[in-house]
Amino acid sequence: MVAQTFTAGVVATVSVTPVQAQSASQIVVEGNRRVEADTIRSYFKTGPGERLDAAKIDEALKSLYATGLFQDVRITPSGGRIVVTVVENQVLNRVAFEGNRKIKDEQLSTEVQSKPRGTFSRAIVQADTQRIVDIYQRAGRYDVRVEPKVIELPNGRVDLVFEVDEGGKTGVAKIAFVGNKSFSDWRLKDVVKTGETNWLSWLKSNDIFDPDRVEVDRDLIRRFYLRNGFADVRVVSAISEYDPSRKGFTITFTIDEGDRYKFGSVEIQSSVRNINVNQLRARLRTKSGGVYNADAVEKTVEDLTIEVAKLGYPFANIRPRGDRDFNARLVNVVYVMEEGQRAYIERINVRGNTRTRDYVIRREFDIVEGDAYNRALIDRAERRIKNLNYFKSVRITNEPGSAPDRVIVNVDVEEQATGEFSISGGYSTADGFIGEVSVGERNLLGRGHVARASLTYGQRSRGFELSFVEPYLMGQRLAFGVDVFGKETTSTSYYSYTSSTIGGNLKLGIPITDNLSIQPRYTGYRQEIELSQAYNNCWNPYVTPGLPSSALGYYPTPQYQSAIDPSTGQAFTFNCYADGEASLAVRRELANGPVFVSALGATLSYNTLDNNKNPANGLLVTVSEDFAGVGGDVNYSKTTIDTRLYNEILPDVVGSIRLQGGLATGWGGESLRMLDHFQGGPNLVRGFQTAGWGPRDITPGTNQDALGGSMYWAVNLEVQTPLFFAPKDFGMKLAVFADAGQLVDYKGPTTWAERGLVMLCPGSTVNPTNPNANVPCYGDDNMIRSSVGVGLIWASPFGPLRFDLAYPISYADYDKKQIFRFGGGTKF
Repeated sequence: MVAQTFTAGVVATVSVTPVQAQSASQIVVEGNRRVEADTIRSYFKTGPGERLDAAKIDEALKSLYATGLFQDVRITPSGGRIVVTVVENQVLNRVAFEGNRKIKDEQLSTEVQSKPRGTFSRAIVQADTQRIVDIYQRAGRYDVRVEPKVIELPNGRVDLVFEVDEGGKTGVAKIAFVGNKSFSDWRLKDVVKTGETNWLSWLKSNDIFDPDRVEVDRDLIRRFYLRNGFADVRVVSAISEYDPSRKGFTITFTIDEGDRYKFGSVEIQSSVRNINVNQLRARLRTKSGGVYNADAVEKTVEDLTIEVAKLGYPFANIRPRGDRDFNARLVNVVYVMEEGQRAYIERINVRGNTRTRDYVIRREFDIVEGDAYNRALIDRAERRIKNLNYFKSVRITNEPGSAPDRVIVNVDVEEQATGEFSISGGYSTADGFIGEVSVGERNLLGRGHVARASLTYGQRSRGFELSFVEPYLMGQRLAFGVDVFGKETTSTSYYSYTSSTIGGNLKLGIPITDNLSIQPRYTGYRQEIELSQAYNNCWNPYVTPGLPSSALGYYPTPQYQSAIDPSTGQAFTFNCYADGEASLAVRRELANGPVFVSALGATLSYNTLDNNKNPANGLLVTVSEDFAGVGGDVNYSKTTIDTRLYNEILPDVVGSIRLQGGLATGWGGESLRMLDHFQGGPNLVRGFQTAGWGPRDITPGTNQDALGGSMYWAVNLEVQTPLFFAPKDFGMKLAVFADAGQLVDYKGPTTWAERGLVMLCPGSTVNPTNPNANVPCYGDDNMIRSSVGVGLIWASPFGPLRFDLAYPISYADYDKKQIFRFGGGTKF
């Protein structure tokens, strides 16, 4: 066996001697071993009675080479005949890869054209070599070297081995922007998908140089500027240069921003008969005086198209026209409505979906076969299919149908993995260490269903959750979900009791507009609390057999109990508060036993945030209402509202204001349980522990449990700015904040004569004949709590982390403060 190596393509030399015209039947084939002579003669194409001339011979020669079956072809005349001498290509016995560790054999085998039992072609081998190089370069390894080796075998067979030297990973050393005056480099790096190589690169892949991703980034920058008023923006170039000293690429985006525009006049013009343009104005997302936004223009075209189709004009074509007023920096927008060409959708072809069912893709279209063709609705469907996140790529194209007014729509997709397995862990100063294992699938069985199961276990809480979501209930754009959950929390420094909850809920997601949605739900769960014996051993503080008669009826405190010494039979007293005692409200819940809560509720959400994870502008308003008492053992009504407003004060400096409020009340003659009250903690005002402020039982000797309140409000002001001295990929931000809030109107029990139990403030006395006249001591619930502080936010590779230092300004003596707070976790 002889191994041959080569690095350049081989071009065969063929001499064709000029000949007189010959008959095709006078062709002699020599040198062929596997290819039939008649097959070779068939490439000399002549009609009946025709003779071969130089042009036909030349054409036959090219055709024989094009088959890839021959290494050499010679055509020569000999005594009135044509002799075709061929050297056949060898047969590939085996195609192998050596040295490849980062990319598996199976992936490379599917990419190369050389296949076992196929014909060996040096030209194809060279193309395969380049293809392997391209694959490695896409993976960020630009130092790759690939050398093909040919091993000769008997009987015209060869082994082909691609020897790969993968080289090192080639990353992105630097991303630079030129011409960006309105937005900083820091902000634009948030827009692009490509990241820079740093010490965190082992946890990410977006720092691998990929020219295709750079082109995508170029378009992302352009669209970002168009959304923010720059109607004339041009991304002039995106230049990638390899820097040997840094062993990475420097990518430079050159931007011509142009001027920033606002919307001037916004009009609708229609040449379609019987269309009242005034009725369509409610569908406009572009308002005069607002910052120009190309996305809003595009979505307005979609909304108008759908509305006009409902009015019976499915062929109407709506085209936005922008007239710039350069002096005033205004864009006057006119939506021009015309009768479009009549065309119908003959067929919608879905291709490339090996796992996802056809109907999962088709239901994202607002049109079906036979409907009027409308480009705006096709574009909307493409965006929806991409947002499913089931596919690596989505592309919708058209082709002519069987008639001039028929269009065939082709949807080409490429599947990607949709399953998720994660192990997450975290720590917070409130809940200690906690871990979670979860498995999920967002395209279950290719039907578009979402399923998830998770198990959590921590120092102070443990539980499980199972969830299932049908995104299209009964073929409508309604998301129906079912959850089953269980949770147990142990006693802590702010709760004396252990609680366990198990139940489930049914929910329905109803989109009203792109920004507005409502989610009705039903929730049912069983809840029970438990107390250790030490927290529940004081029951009869004022009538105790065996105590001196002078003490009967009046005690300075209710904590002294009597007992009989079994060895002597003598009575003695002891302090049952010495080991702590649960508050009256907790012990009442314990006496009530397990309860079942059955509640109907709904949440209305309005969301205009520019980014749900890291917003810089926009508004998020959530209003929730829950009504318990639809069956079950508990009656209450709860209303909460949470409003968050974000605005970029300066470039990259984001200010936010959050307003929260809630109201809870019992009904049907029932008071509000302690467990159904709102609790004051760092979710409302930072600087306090969980359930660390608000109404509290401060009876001496008790655990001083938080009681909560039935009404609350809170205001949070915060300014976030990046740490510009830190690399962008570190994702670090500094926050400065001020909080204020109030929790009032505790509705739970203040006396409880059952079993003779009455808790008192210091100095109170008990009247045995009317114990209800005495009330336990609980903290003032009318004080406004406030705090100021600073925080460090880190979008780390270990998950989002936040560190806060908050200093309470106004607080009660019995509040439980927490100056430092930390929380975070990750999934991997």
